[in-house]
Amino acid sequence: MVTTRIAITAFSACVGWLVFSTLVPRKTKRPPGPRRLPVIGNVLEFPQNFQWFTFSKWAKAYGDLVYLEVFGQPIILLNSPKAAKDLLEQRSAICSDRPPLEMAYLSGFDKVFVLSPCNDNWRLQKKIVTQDLAPRLLPRYHAFQEGEARLLAKSIIEDVGTLEHVAKLRIGTIIIRITYGRYISADDDPVLAMAKASMDVFTRAAEPGVWLVDSLPILKYLPAWLPGTDFLATAKSWREIIHKAAWDPYLGSKRAYEAGSVLLPNTCATALEEADGKLPRNLEEQVAWAAWTMTAGGMHTTVISTLNFFLEMMLNPEIQAKAQKEIDSVVGRDRLPTISDGASLPYVRSIVTEVFRLNPAIPLGIPHALNTDDIYEGMHLPKGSILIPNVWHMLHDPDVFTNPMKFDPDRYQNLDSKMNKVTDLVFGFGRRVCPGKAFGEGNVFAIAATILATCYIVPKVDDNGNDVIPDIVHSSGSLSFPSSFDCSIKPRSAQAYGLLSHAVVDVPDSSLVN
Repeated sequence: MVTTRIAITAFSACVGWLVFSTLVPRKTKRPPGPRRLPVIGNVLEFPQNFQWFTFSKWAKAYGDLVYLEVFGQPIILLNSPKAAKDLLEQRSAICSDRPPLEMAYLSGFDKVFVLSPCNDNWRLQKKIVTQDLAPRLLPRYHAFQEGEARLLAKSIIEDVGTLEHVAKLRIGTIIIRITYGRYISADDDPVLAMAKASMDVFTRAAEPGVWLVDSLPILKYLPAWLPGTDFLATAKSWREIIHKAAWDPYLGSKRAYEAGSVLLPNTCATALEEADGKLPRNLEEQVAWAAWTMTAGGMHTTVISTLNFFLEMMLNPEIQAKAQKEIDSVVGRDRLPTISDGASLPYVRSIVTEVFRLNPAIPLGIPHALNTDDIYEGMHLPKGSILIPNVWHMLHDPDVFTNPMKFDPDRYQNLDSKMNKVTDLVFGFGRRVCPGKAFGEGNVFAIAATILATCYIVPKVDDNGNDVIPDIVHSSGSLSFPSSFDCSIKPRSAQAYGLLSHAVVDVPDSSLVN
């Protein structure tokens, strides 16, 4: 009863503050935005699904910055690359924190560096990832990435019905091998299963604007038996999944390292080697959570981009043919393309860039938080504001990308400077840019180049011989997946299939299973 009275008292005080803060006139100018109601602000019109579409409409109506409030919590949409870079990069000292996503924290993500404020734990976890995925170190992984891409190609030629399944398996294998030194030989591998399950939880728990407790943190102190607190039980069940997904793979990697059976190099082993195999508990915790972030986040975003690549190649045969012509001209037909060929294959890289642009894996990026009051172009941005980079809108701005809903790699004219307009947005901003950016791009390029060199991707046909074009919907959430679709995969030639068959006989590390 005492706990209940404290919660009710605190809740009443919070409501009183909201009433005061929303009814008392402000002298400072805020960015424009939809009209706010007293106390609740924009709650009634804040979208619960496919938020980027509504945010894009608001961007067209109000401009580069859109101001919203949800129960007194300021939210600012950043709708242009200029606004996002001015604030999140040029003013990174005050705009690099993360907002407290209470539902995500309750669900077990309170120690994940991608959601952490800019504190010592965040810096340490970022260092752990960066020291393994720095661009200068990535060539040591290229042969393995290429081998898994070739195994993916051969598998789907033999059974295209397994496309989504095989993509998740092969991409998961790459990332888990490099993070934990473990080779995945089957899709029921527990580490792979835990990574999938935990990232599914993250997608739901971290979606901005969905959970009331994110706007009213006081709700987390309410008794679980009160009506309307089902989220507490949900978070408790999710927390068990997340803790297991972070610690079990790390401890397994540690045991393999101690036994001398772990595959090297890998992120966990690098950290253990630096500490002579004896990490203190607090540092072990940072390694475990950094490794989870690498695995779950990198796997899902790469799977999304890979599936979108297959979809767009099926829908755009002329683009597919143009890319194959480039590969044949540069690489030839006597060998398979490698990641190091990327510099000589600008059109293939343009296709990968357009995949990132048309349907970004994370349409709204990951929100930042403003840690002090600020003035931007004469507008007051209140301390504690949640800053949401409206990445989907930036990538579909017709003033920057002509005919933005069309898949068109030619828009980049094979120029890195034009491709960077996309990749500078989809991997985050400022101090929060993804430390695995180059590694992620390399994974998607290896898959795309291998598939284009060896396969034709075409629609299924019906009984009358007509192409069956799937009706695709991309999911709502912090991550946006394409719905399942069917296509046909055929080898470009017997020679191409032979190259794949020969290549996958000795995929690097494939025979070493922990």
